[in-house]
Amino acid sequence: MTTQSLTTKVLIIGAGTGGYVAGIRCGQLGLETVLVDASEGLGGTCLNVGCIPSKAVIHAANKFETVAKAANGGTLGITASKPSVDLKQTVEWKNGIVKKLNAGVAGLLKKAKVKVIKGWATFSDAKTCTVKTDDGEITISAEHVILATGSEPVELPFLPFGGDVISSTEALSLDKVPGKLVVVGGGYIGLELGIAYRKLGAEVTVVEMAERILPLYDKALTDPVAKWMEKHGVTLMLGAKAGGFEKGQLNVTDKDGQAVKLKADKVLVTVGRRPRTKGWGLENMGVAMAGPFVKIDDLCATSMKNVWAIGDLTGEPMLAHKGSAQGEVVAEIIAGHDRRFDPVTIAAVCFTEPEIVSSGLGPNDVEGRDDVIQAVFPLMAIGRALAIEAGDDGGFVRVIASKTDHRLLGVQAVGQHVSELSNSFAQMLEMGAVLEDVAGVIHVHPTLGEAFHEASLRALGHAIHI
Repeated sequence: MTTQSLTTKVLIIGAGTGGYVAGIRCGQLGLETVLVDASEGLGGTCLNVGCIPSKAVIHAANKFETVAKAANGGTLGITASKPSVDLKQTVEWKNGIVKKLNAGVAGLLKKAKVKVIKGWATFSDAKTCTVKTDDGEITISAEHVILATGSEPVELPFLPFGGDVISSTEALSLDKVPGKLVVVGGGYIGLELGIAYRKLGAEVTVVEMAERILPLYDKALTDPVAKWMEKHGVTLMLGAKAGGFEKGQLNVTDKDGQAVKLKADKVLVTVGRRPRTKGWGLENMGVAMAGPFVKIDDLCATSMKNVWAIGDLTGEPMLAHKGSAQGEVVAEIIAGHDRRFDPVTIAAVCFTEPEIVSSGLGPNDVEGRDDVIQAVFPLMAIGRALAIEAGDDGGFVRVIASKTDHRLLGVQAVGQHVSELSNSFAQMLEMGAVLEDVAGVIHVHPTLGEAFHEASLRALGHAIHI
């Protein structure tokens, strides 16, 4: 085993959507950069075991559901024979997408002249770390350090991961559809995967401590999801607490305090994620913390000079696109540009059935205020929605604006395919648009985006199609 020493302008720890974007931007700006990552594939949680593979599995589940409908009496005049799914092949297809994107990230980093080192980094002080690689140890000293270590699934002490108790990571690589799947946690990760596996034929039960699913979203947005789950035989146990798992049974205390045993082939635990702060020497760096997260300012600077932190490590919202945006900002600051990370909004999407989008302020944020306008436009009044079977599940677009100057404060939507509207919502909010701006944009017909136009018109008192 050999030991090497290396110095660099910028050292980045973690090649997730924050770290690799920071690396590419540093390279573009001519900064000597070393990126250290211990995972099997570049791209972090999002690319390898999160956003991308989960959406691939959800897409496959949607296709299976469409064929299953055609086999069960037909749909839209289309009939088919009863479908089956070989989940191994589905997972292989998903893995192929991931590998293609891994290679793409590697190529982009190489193009940007970023030196990538595969191994586990441990810091001895704020600017020095030792990386354990397959070929020996490398000690790296840097002028600037960007921490982008990401997050990991929260493990319940009485339901440790292993065997048939799985996290979202294992749920994306099962070799067969479980007959009975119990999901512990009714947040977006659990529901996205639980709904996908229900479409693939699993019997699904969701155990959630809160009184309703997706407690971070307002009830109007989550009701269509709850109705889909009820209609499709997903069992919801709300106000319930999970216990231990033994002999194929999960112990649950229901909302009435009664002990229940649920049979389960797999128990998917999705009770949240926590920043990855252990095992790499954060305690030796002298940076201030904000609870479990690394504390940063609007430059993404920590309390230690020239040590920066981005992504899930820095707090909510723990979203990939936030980390990427922060990575670009930090690279440009290091290069001498005048930048801040001060977004008006960071839109969030929940890829359930139907999908949910939220950006800016929601109804709960403006409750009791008499200086705002709220208007909702249903997708059932949008021709495109009806033409793609997206008009009868309670979907809508909602705008919230200031009563005095009509400035948009928030936009939300629930419905099939509404994730594709999220960038339009965020763009309008980021640019400080008023209702008249949205109303003045000629929206393409027929599209779902017309609902944003109509909701804004309705807030102004003159919607056309309702």
